[in-house]
Amino acid sequence: MAADEPLVLGIETSCDETGVGVVRGTTLLADAVASSVDTHARFGGVVPEIASRAHLEAMVPTIERALKEAGVSARDLDGIAVTSGPGLAGALLVGVSAAKAYAYALGKPLYGVNHLASHICVDQLEHGPLPEPTMALLVSGGHSSLLLAPDITSDVRPLGATIDDAAGEAFDKIARVLDLGFPGGPVIDRLAKEGDPAAIAFPRGLTGPRDAPYDFSFSGLKTSVARWIEAKRAAGEEVPVRDVAASFQEAVVDVLTRKAVRACKDEGVDHLMIGGGVAANSRLRALAQERCERAGIRLRVPRPKLCTDNGAMVAALGAEMVARNRLPSDLELSADSSLPVTEPHVPGAAHSHSHAHAHAHSHDHDHVHEISKDNLYS
Repeated sequence: MAADEPLVLGIETSCDETGVGVVRGTTLLADAVASSVDTHARFGGVVPEIASRAHLEAMVPTIERALKEAGVSARDLDGIAVTSGPGLAGALLVGVSAAKAYAYALGKPLYGVNHLASHICVDQLEHGPLPEPTMALLVSGGHSSLLLAPDITSDVRPLGATIDDAAGEAFDKIARVLDLGFPGGPVIDRLAKEGDPAAIAFPRGLTGPRDAPYDFSFSGLKTSVARWIEAKRAAGEEVPVRDVAASFQEAVVDVLTRKAVRACKDEGVDHLMIGGGVAANSRLRALAQERCERAGIRLRVPRPKLCTDNGAMVAALGAEMVARNRLPSDLELSADSSLPVTEPHVPGAAHSHSHAHAHAHSHDHDHVHEISKDNLYS
């Protein structure tokens, strides 16, 4: 870790985790997270308004905790990065507003970055600089995507994505049908270890010869599992929960890994990076390792804590933006719940006329300059 590498603070609020990370270059200095998942559990899923309020309450304490953990002052930072999309609009807005306030008060450059690109870039903190191009399989509660990234700061190309439910969403829904609570991923992973993955032949979506080779579909699988469970219950039979969990999980990870390895072969890429919350799944990791080794592909997967939403991943991408002299965002930056993955970051409207998103959300922020910096940040 060199002292001249960019020191960046990253803020992540796309869903129910308030994440703040501090990174110097590709070295993680702090990763502070305040989660509201327990609050949402009683509703069986994330409630956007509750998430937004939780971010608001957690923001300043989490930033202060991260800076203290990193042993740096806010004034030492070379930039502030924030997830500007995609995600829940209200939740994103809290993070973006905080980042803009800190960036202005400190006189630091602001980088609005893409949530999905951040999930890829976080692997630099674990395994060093990303190969170029990088092949990435991102699997989470909201996304299942295969992406090719020749340059993580400016060129991310979608090869395939889910056409209905994301993998993590399917885990949550099946857990609900089995009365296992929320979130579903960790508990299904745990129970599946005691079950038989070949006990029930659940379908593998979009794996036919005429299907899109890199797209995913888990809605049919979810329905098939739910109906199988309902039929058992209707017949008065006991549902073999562990076997159902193992067979369902196997169907998901089989498709994910099969398509990812095929994409690597087709594109001539000799490595695969897996990120997103579902990348913490132990069976996905094991099957990916097995299939990658067989195909001569090197597998890169961050440790589980860096796979779920966190501020470190945003800081990692922000540090890369600074290192490559990418144009910062300006105070017109806003939250964009549907920011496409093809935009790894949102440069300021004053700098780039080619980015529609930078203009679509632009507002007159001249009033901000009437505020004393000393009052904003003491």
